[in-house]
Amino acid sequence: MTGPTLRRSFDRAAETYDAAAALPREITIRMIERLLLVRLSVKRILDAGSGTGGAGLSLRQKFAEATIVELDFSEKMLARHPVQPIRRWLGIGRRPRRHPVCADFQNLPVASASIDLVWSNLALHWAQDLPKALAEAYRSLRPGGLLMFSVFGPDTLMELRTASSSGEFRVNQHFDMHDIGDMLVHCGYADPVMDMEKLTLTYNDLGGLLRDLRAHGSTAVPAGVPPGLRPRSGYVRVMANYEQFRGPDGRLPATLEVIYGHAWKPESRLSPKGKPVIDIRPAP
Repeated sequence: MTGPTLRRSFDRAAETYDAAAALPREITIRMIERLLLVRLSVKRILDAGSGTGGAGLSLRQKFAEATIVELDFSEKMLARHPVQPIRRWLGIGRRPRRHPVCADFQNLPVASASIDLVWSNLALHWAQDLPKALAEAYRSLRPGGLLMFSVFGPDTLMELRTASSSGEFRVNQHFDMHDIGDMLVHCGYADPVMDMEKLTLTYNDLGGLLRDLRAHGSTAVPAGVPPGLRPRSGYVRVMANYEQFRGPDGRLPATLEVIYGHAWKPESRLSPKGKPVIDIRPAP
């Protein structure tokens, strides 16, 4: 999807997102568990792709005094951030340290070296230029700051991709975790750690899967065909093809490959004379 098309899709999904957000909530929990193993002093957090703000609540429980910049390119998603629950949790009369910002991953409106933790849950795979988005996160981090993220991998919705072998539905192609690791190194990050797991959701029928995708803002539609003109024959063909995956429990699976990653912005190195050490690398 192009940027404007994707923005409209997420704007439309703003009202339904929370009701269908079991997966992002579960991945947030798993990312927080990883974050608990990291020693990091945090005053400023950038939640890149904050959606309706669910992860911000979890981050505030760990970093109660931190300021959180909640960034998303859908104004309607930002408008649904849970301001009142945050205020109640912080206590009456105390202003929450949250700053919703409508912007793009690839042009972050934050000062260089101003962020301690860049957090992104199931969002960066929507970037039109992922290397540029990772480079922007690197720029925004202070030396010693941490990037922590999750994205979908290439096997996500592999059943739907197979069932749509004639191009009836567009299924996004995602980067392999090794490619993302290489991007991190190229940007200058230190000690990147990548891992992956596959999760399986099950549905009674194809319509249930497509309704979930629509509720999340990631609607699968035939390439170049407006939603009101989807060919019924194509849908029936995909539905028939998908039946090959129906399991012994009578339900249709949808595989999700979730990639987790974190990496550090290196601390500045000094020479024995106290001058900064600058690494010189060949241009790509």
